[in-house]
This record gives sequence, structure tokens and C-alpha cells, in this order.
Amino acid sequence: MKIENIKTLGELIASGYESKSIKEELRQNLLSKIKNKETSFEGIHGYENTVIPELERAILSKHNINLLGLRGQAKTRLARMMVNLLDEWIPIVAGSEINDDPLQPISRYSKELISEKGDQTPITWIHREERFFEKLATPDVTVADLIGDVDPIKAANLKLSYADDRVIHFGMIPRANRSIFVINELPDLQARIQVALFNILQEGDIQIRGFKLRLPLDMQFVFTANPEDYTNRGSIVTPLKDRIGSQILTHYPHNIEIAKTITQQEAKLDSRQADLVHVPELAKDLLEQISFEARDNEFIDSRSGISARLSISAFENLLSAAERRTVIAGEEKTSIRFGDFMGVIPAITGKVELVYEGEQEGSAFVAEQLIGDAVKTLFNRYFPKIEKLEKEDAENPYNDLVEWFFAESGFELLDEITEKEYHEKLDSIPPLNKLIEKYQNESPEEDKYFLKEFLLWGLVEYKKLNKYRSAEGVQFKDLYGSYISGL
Repeated sequence: MKIENIKTLGELIASGYESKSIKEELRQNLLSKIKNKETSFEGIHGYENTVIPELERAILSKHNINLLGLRGQAKTRLARMMVNLLDEWIPIVAGSEINDDPLQPISRYSKELISEKGDQTPITWIHREERFFEKLATPDVTVADLIGDVDPIKAANLKLSYADDRVIHFGMIPRANRSIFVINELPDLQARIQVALFNILQEGDIQIRGFKLRLPLDMQFVFTANPEDYTNRGSIVTPLKDRIGSQILTHYPHNIEIAKTITQQEAKLDSRQADLVHVPELAKDLLEQISFEARDNEFIDSRSGISARLSISAFENLLSAAERRTVIAGEEKTSIRFGDFMGVIPAITGKVELVYEGEQEGSAFVAEQLIGDAVKTLFNRYFPKIEKLEKEDAENPYNDLVEWFFAESGFELLDEITEKEYHEKLDSIPPLNKLIEKYQNESPEEDKYFLKEFLLWGLVEYKKLNKYRSAEGVQFKDLYGSYISGL
């Protein structure tokens, strides 16, 4: 019999439907996916051999789960994706506030309705998407919000005494019966509120204002927490931690390739941007390397974490900077330039927590330093290594280029010049063209101008050239030439 045809308790029993707990649902559906070689958590990258196996083991063990990690590590997304492991539809007693199972009712309302109507008790079906509840833990959350309280208006309307359990207004947790309930940033929840969760996690029942009320709730709890919160704002009380079956540690991507995959998946781009702007692979690598540099930078408090949202927002800004420049120039196509990376600075400054020394330097300075550090880290993958100490007679592939800058008064590259002017400017440096032909001849033609800029920025980072940033662009000069000419 089809679900839409089952509308009463009698029809449900006749169909052979069997009740099972939410944790049993999750377990059985996960086992089915594992047997069929299906991915249980689609779109989650970098956790295939770490977090996801641990999460699957916790679900198979029917544990309540705590996802512990720094910001931007997909903790909430993992919790939300557990909904896909639930049965698509489940029956509830029609009108039940707490999603009563028709075969195992727990509320007074449903028990009395079934006692009165028997097999004619009406039932409805709810989809798994309706079985997910989420609450951000904030200091103002009360026991009444989560568990429930006496409702004086209900008591007045029904003309009942406050001693009657029908005057209870259920909070979020009872209303999430037979559902996944997520509490984000658990340490921010006041200790006395955390204590109120003890019985629910252990025995599955709740207590409201001293009522002799036992509701064996059927729930899957998922908590998320940031270890930084343990010292800054609050902590998870020990007895509550003891009642959480599995604590799973999340982490940031281990390499640039995984980070790039996440950024490309999550970035919200306009389709016109994708057609308008060509992004060299090096530019994508450079963008991700900024986040890796930030996690080790002395001016940034690494304990607060560098969210994956930094790279996502920066990538969106990067394409928007190129799009704006192209529209101003009245052109139809462009490729990412280094000048466009100045547009990602606002995406960086709002997502890093600076230590005292970083505050003194300023967030914009730190952001520019991260871009420079990223260039320096990736430089040796594309061009010969520049040794810190070199012998005087040692052959250096960059000598001709450095000498060209020594002979010239300077080289300025403005941010908003046309594509043709941009190409002509970079082509006007013969030694630069030779280096690209020698070391990056296999690169796509449309990437070579970005590689030329990358080479110049790399020489700046390795103290072979000087760079001066102005409001309109950037000027490259020989390291000592400008000083000598001044003398």
C-alpha cells in the first residue's frame, strides 16, 4: 500500500509497518549505503580518510555526537547532511506536537486519541527534511526554550489547574522528537542549561517544573564546538561530555588541491563572471596558499582558526575585481592579473584575528604580507630556486632581468589598463619573456602573462627587485638603482 493511501492507524498496522528508533534508521540506511559503495556525505572533501569514517562509526554505534573543531571546518554541514540517512517518510499521530509514533505514542494527547478512536486514529506522514532542528547556543537560551514550561494562556483557555500536565508548553527538544537536533557552539550554553540536558541524553526523558512527566524522547543529538571557546567564553561541563558517545575532531584541508575543490564548489559566482574572466591555475593555487600562510603567520592568532570561508570570499572578490576592471575598459574578455589580488584584501581582513603585534601593523598590511608569503612559497614550483646566499661568480638565471631594471628608470603596471596595454607592457621586458619561454614554455598561452607578473613578484619577495604600490597600480624597480641614482 502506498503511503498516501495510509491515513489511519488501522491501515498502518495492516500495511505491516514496523517502528524503529531514529538511531536505528540512521544505522540501517548507512549500512545500506556502505554495502552499495555509495558516498554517505556528498560534497565533503578532505575528510574521506579521517572525519567521515569516524562519523560513520559513531552512527553505527548509535551515539550522540560532538563535532569539535575550529571555524569553517564543515561541522554544521556534516550535521545537516545526516538528514539524508533518515527514512524518507515516517508516520505520526495527526495533530501531535511531538511527532508521536502511532504504534508507540508517548504524549497524553496521542494516547487519549488512540484510546478514543482506536484503528480510526488519523495519521499523517512527515518527510525527512522536516526532521532536522538546529539551535545556536547563546547565553540567553533558557531551559524553557529547550525543554518547555507552564503556559498560563493555555491554562486559562482550557480552564485547567497549573498542576495539570496539559498546561505544559513544549520547548524545542520535545518538538524535535524522532528528529536530528543540533546545538551549535555548545560551550556558549550556560552551565545550568547544559545540566538540563543530562537526563535527555542518558535516559531520554525530560522534566518540566516538577511535573511527574516522563517522555522517553527518541532523538539523535549532534553538537558542534570550537576548542577556542573552552578558554574564551565557556566550556562543556564534564558530566555532559561524559554522556556524549563520540567526540570527532575536524580539521582544515591538508593540501591546496583539496582546498581548491572546496572553494570551486562553494563560491557563489555569476555565470557571466565565469565566461568573462579566465582564472589561471596558478592564481587559484595562490589564493588557497594565502589561507595556509595565514595559519602560520606570526601576526595572526592561529587558535581562532582560518575559516575555509576566507578562500571562498577571496575567490569571489578576485573575480569581481577582474570583472569591474573589464567593464570599465569596455572589454569582453580578460584574465586574472596580480592587481586583482588587491581586491581580495577585504575578504582577508575580516576573517583573521590579529595578535597584539598584528594590530600594531594593521590588518591591510598583514593581508598584503600574506599575499607576498604565498608568492614566495609557490615560486620554486615554477622557477629556479633563489638561494639566500650566492657566490659572487655564481651563474644566476635572473641576472639579465635584474640588470634590465637597473638600466631602466622603472616599470609601472597600472591596475585598470586595457588587456592590450597590459600585454604590451609585460612584453616590453625581453629578459622576462626569455625566462617564461625557458621555464614555462609548456604553460597555456593565456596563463603566461600572469606567470610574468608572478615572476616579478617572486623576485621582490626574494629581495632581487623593489616594488612600490600606489593607488593606481604597482611599480617595479632595481633594488639599489634608485638609491644610487639619488646619490
